[in-house]
Amino acid sequence: MEINKVTSIIIEEAINIHRELGPGLLESVYEEILYYCLIKRGLEVARQSPIPVFYQEVKMKIGFRADLLVESQVVVELKSIELIPPVYYKKLLTYIKLAKMKVGLLINFHEVLLKNGIKRMVNDY
Repeated sequence: MEINKVTSIIIEEAINIHRELGPGLLESVYEEILYYCLIKRGLEVARQSPIPVFYQEVKMKIGFRADLLVESQVVVELKSIELIPPVYYKKLLTYIKLAKMKVGLLINFHEVLLKNGIKRMVNDY
């Protein structure tokens, strides 16, 4: 599936969840529900997927865990906090580079209007 279509479905489902449940729940709740909704839409989704880190000849079995990996194309990081510190955007960019993917979404469900809490980042390799 084309990557823009994948990100569009992820954002659409996140907005639907937010409209129904609102802000204020734990990240794990939003993760579980978004995972369910994306699977229901026919997407391949992995939760808390370990991503190894390679440094020179050293391979660490786990460098980080992605909240969701969708269609082996998009890293999705979910938050439910009042303010996203700038370092979170840098972390997402590092995650998508390490995962050798092109696109990442940072979704903060704490926002009153979810569209203000969605950041799409692109890794140009």
